Amino acid sequence: MTHKQYKENLATVLPNKPGVYRFVGKEEEVLYVGKAKDLKKRVASYFGANKYGRIRVLVKKAITVAFTIVESEQDAFLLENSLIKKYQPRYNIQLKDDKSYPYICIKKERFPRVFLTRRFIKDGSEYLGPYTSVRRVRTILDLLKNIFPLRTCNFNLSKDNIEKGKFKVCLEYHLGNCLGPCENLQHEEHYNEGIAQMRKILKGHSGAVIQYLKEEMKRLADNYEFEKAAAFKKKLDILVEYKSKSTIVNNAINNVDVYAMAVENKHYYINCFKLVEGTIIQTKIIELSPKLEEDEPSILSFGVMQLREQLNSNAQEIIVPFEVDVPLTDLKITVPQRGDKLNLLQLATRNIEYYRNQQTLKNIDNKYKKKGLEVLAQLKSDFRLTELPIHIECFDNSNLQGSYPVASMVVFKDGKPANKEYRHFNIKTVTGADDFASMEEVVYRRYKRLKEEALPLPQLIIIDGGKGQLSSAVKSLKKLELYGKIAIAGIAKRLEEIYMPEDSFPLLISKKSPSLKLVQKLRNEAHRFAITFHRKKRSTGSIKSEFTDIKGIGTKSIEKLYQHFKSYTAIKSASIEDLAKVLDKKKAQYLAEHFRAAENDSEE
Repeated sequence: MTHKQYKENLATVLPNKPGVYRFVGKEEEVLYVGKAKDLKKRVASYFGANKYGRIRVLVKKAITVAFTIVESEQDAFLLENSLIKKYQPRYNIQLKDDKSYPYICIKKERFPRVFLTRRFIKDGSEYLGPYTSVRRVRTILDLLKNIFPLRTCNFNLSKDNIEKGKFKVCLEYHLGNCLGPCENLQHEEHYNEGIAQMRKILKGHSGAVIQYLKEEMKRLADNYEFEKAAAFKKKLDILVEYKSKSTIVNNAINNVDVYAMAVENKHYYINCFKLVEGTIIQTKIIELSPKLEEDEPSILSFGVMQLREQLNSNAQEIIVPFEVDVPLTDLKITVPQRGDKLNLLQLATRNIEYYRNQQTLKNIDNKYKKKGLEVLAQLKSDFRLTELPIHIECFDNSNLQGSYPVASMVVFKDGKPANKEYRHFNIKTVTGADDFASMEEVVYRRYKRLKEEALPLPQLIIIDGGKGQLSSAVKSLKKLELYGKIAIAGIAKRLEEIYMPEDSFPLLISKKSPSLKLVQKLRNEAHRFAITFHRKKRSTGSIKSEFTDIKGIGTKSIEKLYQHFKSYTAIKSASIEDLAKVLDKKKAQYLAEHFRAAENDSEE
């Protein structure tokens, strides 16, 4: 994959989100799997200069880079590990120590124990995790046991054994780490309430515990017990920072396929996450273009069967966004409303969105590429236009504290300036510095003329300004009954944001997108053209103020005089002979007579 291919196909669609990326070779083999806190920055680093030889070889052999977005760095770490195990990529470091990740086990027993383990035993116990840091898991368990004292012994605390007095409290009880359920000093309901609270924290619902720690920390600080308060502060920081919940690995969701679907212009995309033993081990997206009018459940059902065959899946449960009729017996179909299954479905849907953006760039028509119109195709996609914007017009206003208000319009065709079609506008109906009213006037005048003369209309209008100027331009299009027939957008100066009519939020376009750069070029050209015209108007206005009502002397004559004499004083002091060298004798005489009359008036 070359740097040019990366810029064209990936640079503008890779998100600034955590995820896993895969370099894929020409035989569709996975060459390398990597994780990233920021996918865009990490993948871009492979295509920079001065890379080591092994990285250059990897990039050269890759045909494309596939990626999967996730919720967090921990999820990226876990997904990367599972994909490396599955594909054994040639360029990845091979892991010799293939030990399992640690879990927190809530044992299925009376007065359940809670402990860290690497063994996953199917005995009905609840396993939370896996986790990427043993140290942090031990810390969180110690913290929770301080809040909810639990037993650590492995006694069989059946009702009969406790009533017969088979056990005695141990040192943990005397240290305050256990409340003595073995001697019936703690009731089962109270113990199980602590387990329920601990389970909530381990699943990410830690708000109540955080509030408790804050209150204790404040109470200790108010009592000047600063060392104890610092200890609670440390526990609070650990709990706030700690994230135990993972949508990438969840052993409660075992041997399941997740199917998400999106549609655009009757083109359907279906994404499948294949989960084995609670871990995403494979992802794939297919595209479907139905020839007949089929409903979405039928299309998704077809996609499910296709992907199950392609991924060789025998999952007994599928997670889908709505009910589907799949011709398989003993298959559980789940439409989740909340929880981890819904999170997985939403994650699969978000991956489709990024895939679609990537495919948009790849599927740009060859005729556009041959004509060098890729940027217009990108602009069409980014602005959600119905046709390629071959003809674009951009408007800008210019005035100085309300003086000499003017406007300009520049025209780009095929993505390039059409200088001969540029236009200047003198503002006629607006007094003072009113950019909104000025924009409304010039847009109305421009398209009223095009409409009356049956001249071609542009596919896109760009307004230099935010929502206010855009709304003013839209008013004019509505008056002319052209609104909806011509696409229109505004570009705000401060943050370079693109606004569309009737939408209070700007379009999400990458700041490095070629289409945004084209719009900025249009805006800058319109601004330059407006400023040039405005300066000329101001210059002419000041000249006219000094030579008001001189018979036979027009703007061109005055410009010639200033070019030759450089100042009004020099012109006024010149003889008729000197003036005649620039103007004809008759005009020189008119000018000399005007200066003499003005001088006589001042003497009187």
